[in-house]
Amino acid sequence: MTMNKIVLIFIMLGFFLYGCYQNKTNNKPDQSTSGQDGTGVFGAYTASKEWTPPEDPAVLKKLQEWQDRKLGLLITWGTYSQWGIVESWSLVTTEHPWNKRPPGYDMLDDRAYVKAYENLITTFNPVKFNPRQWASAFREAGVKYVFSMAKHHDGFCLWNTPTTEYKITSIRCPFHTNKQSDVIREMSNAFRQEGMSTGIYFSKSDWNNPNYWTPDLQPGSGQGPNYKPSERPGQWKQFKEFTWKQIGELMTDYGPQDVLWLDGGSVRPPDNDIDMNGMVAMARLHQPGLIVVDRTVSGVNENYITPEGEIPDHFLPYPWETCMTMGTAWPYKPNDQFKSTGTLIRNLCRIVARNGNYLIGIGPDGNGVFDPIVFDRLNEMGAWLKINGEAIYNTRPIVPYEKGDCVFTVKRDSTVYAIVLAKDDSAGMPVKFVIPAELNAKACKITLLGFAGELSAGETQNGQTTIVFPASARSSPPCDHAWAIKFTTKNKQ
Repeated sequence: MTMNKIVLIFIMLGFFLYGCYQNKTNNKPDQSTSGQDGTGVFGAYTASKEWTPPEDPAVLKKLQEWQDRKLGLLITWGTYSQWGIVESWSLVTTEHPWNKRPPGYDMLDDRAYVKAYENLITTFNPVKFNPRQWASAFREAGVKYVFSMAKHHDGFCLWNTPTTEYKITSIRCPFHTNKQSDVIREMSNAFRQEGMSTGIYFSKSDWNNPNYWTPDLQPGSGQGPNYKPSERPGQWKQFKEFTWKQIGELMTDYGPQDVLWLDGGSVRPPDNDIDMNGMVAMARLHQPGLIVVDRTVSGVNENYITPEGEIPDHFLPYPWETCMTMGTAWPYKPNDQFKSTGTLIRNLCRIVARNGNYLIGIGPDGNGVFDPIVFDRLNEMGAWLKINGEAIYNTRPIVPYEKGDCVFTVKRDSTVYAIVLAKDDSAGMPVKFVIPAELNAKACKITLLGFAGELSAGETQNGQTTIVFPASARSSPPCDHAWAIKFTTKNKQ
């Protein structure tokens, strides 16, 4: 057996066993509160989707580090932000309730609409773009990683690529004269300077590229090319080379990136093949250990799973990340309705207890400004994490993962945490809660994070121990929405 295989075995054991006590009774997490958080997002996403563990120890190591970070942001931004509409999708010929074209443009035929949409480049001038301000706010919010959108399906590039003129640094774009016009460089540098790791969102689909949506045919009805690559192999070859060049630039010229987050699942074998294995190998020559997320395309290049817009309703034994909007849309939307701070915090706690990370989607407007509510929510999450972050970051789930309104995490040093979740935004700290007795069996000290006094374990019946919150804690709680209890063992005082 080679050393690499031995390393792989040990790291894989870490993914599955780290932080878990032996579950001799095969208990499953209590699902009684799923869906009662007012969000409607606790779906039935299950482990039926196969996950293929990477064989490269450097990738596995980065996956472990990424799992420690827990909370990330995805910034969705483009010329469409001027109209405040859905990203890219208004270009397709198939109508959905969520991809309506703006008033005054909805009467245009498909070709005329594409032309009007692509003409947004001539007015895109986000002069209030302030990545350093963003980075500072994100750090204070407890965000540990940020993915910057380099290109969505519409093909508009937010970096200075020589492969196309449909980009933010084109002379057609008024922002090209701004010293911060290469926004991927500016964002990546700013976020890393504040201690966050960075990644790149990149759509493999490109509806602006004439070798993907060929102009002699109608615009496409969906995400894929508007022709069969098998019938036009020369065009498809050019598109593949174009995509490889763009990925090469992003992985070479924009500093260290931890994740390449690939959207556009229609670009996949056998019909729409761009040789992902070769492209990933090329990317990792520039970024050793790079995590690649070829979303919705199972196999060796989907290094973690990405349920979109939903939270799996139970523990999943592989790396995963819920990607979900803070409001109702990925990009800026005028007068959007944002999730409450309580919902965001409770989502984070349940996701972490189920072995996932939480990637929250936000987007600035056409001027480069976020809705003030975005920063309000982030500030409030940050205040909560300053008190309770040790129960979230650098943890893993522990059996039984959750019970009712209580979820469980554990540190590498075996310190256990129980996080008691409020039933809704208006609920205060409960009088007591119940945990499995084995979770505090070795504890010599029970404390509430943010509260000076100790807690006492009450009676144990039928394998369950009752913990009572002191009246002084209930009358002046250290935070709202969720409360983390720490069980310290004798050798960790």
